[in-house]
Amino acid sequence: MAEGLIIRFRPAGPWRFGPDSGARERAEPSGRSDTVYSAVCGAMLRLGLLEEWLDATARNENGPAAVAFSSLFPFVDDHLLLPAPKHLWPPPPSAKVRWKAARFVPIAVAQDLLAGNGISEERWTADSESQCLVPIDQGRVRAPFRTALRSCVAVDRITGAGERHRTACIEFNRGAGMWLTAAFANADARSQWHGPVTAALRLLADTGFGGEKSRGWGRSEALEISSGALEELLAARSVPAQEESERAYWLLSLFHPSLEDRIDWQRGNYVLVERGGRIDSPSKPGGEKRMLRMIEEGSILFAEQAPSGMARDVAPEGFPHPVFRAGFALALPISIREAS
Repeated sequence: MAEGLIIRFRPAGPWRFGPDSGARERAEPSGRSDTVYSAVCGAMLRLGLLEEWLDATARNENGPAAVAFSSLFPFVDDHLLLPAPKHLWPPPPSAKVRWKAARFVPIAVAQDLLAGNGISEERWTADSESQCLVPIDQGRVRAPFRTALRSCVAVDRITGAGERHRTACIEFNRGAGMWLTAAFANADARSQWHGPVTAALRLLADTGFGGEKSRGWGRSEALEISSGALEELLAARSVPAQEESERAYWLLSLFHPSLEDRIDWQRGNYVLVERGGRIDSPSKPGGEKRMLRMIEEGSILFAEQAPSGMARDVAPEGFPHPVFRAGFALALPISIREAS
């Protein structure tokens, strides 16, 4: 059972994760795991630990990365939300709840799905704006956030000309925020990297995650950190194996398979996404990263053993140093009963 951390961020203001299209007037409801890894690399640079960190993760050729991160997902009150397992979502159509409007579900709901239980239509509803299945509290919907458009003027420092534009952000409701989990490869990795990883995340809470950090977006109050066995922290123990059931893996991160991963691509339920973006580097800022196909969070994979994934260099040709995109797998084992 993997040892790891659960980290809750209680935002101190708006946050922004841009869509793959780059559109300013849209914002994503989660921060992808490759973005989290890049942010942690920046924090490790400021802490003077970047080379050791890269050797233990992106440049490690002797096994899985020392630390793997999930994506950043919403939470509301005591409900941690995560991507619904794709082989079970959405449930059969309902007259009361539009299930397919939700992309993220509370852990308790995911557990009911995995156990073959039904979902109460009286307790939960799908909030289409946040793409979350959220609790109904005394007739009131407890959504984690709302999307807003903030106006801004970009001023040319040479001519003084201004250009007005609007940028989308997510504004959190009381009792809501974002969370992620970090998994250590083994006891040695936990001993070495528990302190630096928590220090890096505390630094990022002060400096900001995502876009528009220069405006103060993406910052958080003091972190709430829990440590222990991940399946216990997530209250997500795998459903006990039954006759005719098989072990599979439920991804909580983006995933790019390594040469050692033995995935049965003829089975499972998975979605491919393409990840691009621009490079944030003092040596040559603004260059475009090479596109990389990855497996999306919530996907279900059949494999001989837990997938590990890898980081790929996505720097453009001739770039002065590697630019790593992390595809390390953070996956929970589940049991799937095969259809007869």
